[in-house]
Amino acid sequence: MAALPSLETLQRAQKAGDKTPLASALAELERAPEASATLDLLDAAWSAPRAHVIGLTGPPGVGKSTLAGALIGRWRQNGTSIGVIAVDPSSKRSGGALLGDRTRLRTDPTDGGVFVRSMAARDRLGGLADLTLSAMVLMRALFDRVLVETVGVGQSETDVADTTDTVLFCVQPGSGDGVQFMKAGIVEIPDVVAVTKADTGAVATRTRSDLAGALTLSPDAAGGWSVPVLAVSAQTGVGLDELDAAIDRHAVWLGEAGRLSARRQAQSELWYRDAIRERLGRDGAKTIPSLAAGSAVSPFRAISDIVSGRR
Repeated sequence: MAALPSLETLQRAQKAGDKTPLASALAELERAPEASATLDLLDAAWSAPRAHVIGLTGPPGVGKSTLAGALIGRWRQNGTSIGVIAVDPSSKRSGGALLGDRTRLRTDPTDGGVFVRSMAARDRLGGLADLTLSAMVLMRALFDRVLVETVGVGQSETDVADTTDTVLFCVQPGSGDGVQFMKAGIVEIPDVVAVTKADTGAVATRTRSDLAGALTLSPDAAGGWSVPVLAVSAQTGVGLDELDAAIDRHAVWLGEAGRLSARRQAQSELWYRDAIRERLGRDGAKTIPSLAAGSAVSPFRAISDIVSGRR
């Protein structure tokens, strides 16, 4: 069993461009998620959030990985360090990832400022993997930005909204996804919408207009943030400046009036409740205490304590 590095060791390694300690830590998190050293590391990371976490989602084939690669390239030009979690659909036979988003992102493997971790979704239906939450919390303490790219999202696959700070939802022009987008469950999750393949011209313009109209029906439309709908092309660069600016504006908006801390607290409470429900059942979940706001104890520690009877 490999020794789990401390958060301080991982932070030093990240600054030096050394990816090996983080790769080892993520492997150990997956191997022993409730070990004492794992929980110590997650508690430390939970108490030291640094990154803006962006969720990139949308139907299969929409061009998520291509867009992710374009955004990563832009951010690296500015010296921004980036942790990437790419969740792939899985083989039902082996459980392994099928498509390998790591290969489609076109990042430079020698660039110490970018770390990419691929994960297999296995039997999770929410577009994420079991390790996504702990990996995100750890990366959030190490990088300037964390990008979580989900499996192609369906109408019930909205976990990304409960994991990230800003949800970037991608739609392909003329694909019919706009109709699905208008259904509750999808229309409620995005903070920014990108109509990909803007070089298709009129069809992209029409899709953009339809989605902008659909968003006015969202129950969150009056919540203080107006969701921008932008036409972008990762191939030509059209709209990428506007998309990057929209993501930055949402980060600024979250930082005002305690919105970011409130969002993350609500997310952690949801992760905590869902995990307890899976382990103790619905009735058991009703009897557990809520997470204390601002607590230095991570949801992972609280879950372990409840299950082991220490709380």
